[in-house]
Amino acid sequence: MSVQLLRRKFTVEQYHKMAESGILAGDDRVELIRGEIIEMSPIGTKHAGCVNRLVNLLIQRLGKRIILAPQNPVVLNNNSEPQPDVTLLQPREDFYENAHPQPNDIFLIIEVADTTVKYDREVKIPLYAEDNITEVWLVDINEQCVEVYREPTADGYQSVQKLTRGESLAIQAFGDVNITVDEILG
Repeated sequence: MSVQLLRRKFTVEQYHKMAESGILAGDDRVELIRGEIIEMSPIGTKHAGCVNRLVNLLIQRLGKRIILAPQNPVVLNNNSEPQPDVTLLQPREDFYENAHPQPNDIFLIIEVADTTVKYDREVKIPLYAEDNITEVWLVDINEQCVEVYREPTADGYQSVQKLTRGESLAIQAFGDVNITVDEILG
């Protein structure tokens, strides 16, 4: 006989109240995915270096055309508030001080993965598609490639492209900005 376990799902509002009341500590590395509080993996040096490289590169190329949000939360819906490694946002005077960004504020989400490739590909990227994030990049440090996801639908991204060293890509919202895979991976 199998036992069915009940799970308690949380809303973004409940998640924030847990942080405000101290149930979640300020230094807890967690994110809310589909109503579940997920502990995030520790950030290794290769991962951190890649994120730093992306931040530097994107600020140099895009400047004031974007707000760059490294490892900050985005509210996708009522039960998901992930913390992507890099998010390119539409500029706002308040710099999102009054509310976390939502899907219509986002130009691009970038996830950098070494130990979390499968999770990012199978859980987070489909979630981004469901919430109509127009473009997502998955930087796979182990395979030394960048996967580009575009054309979101409720069933996933219709366009998926895998780029390797020696190839270049452009951000869909900024077609005039080309970046090479080598610049991303170092």
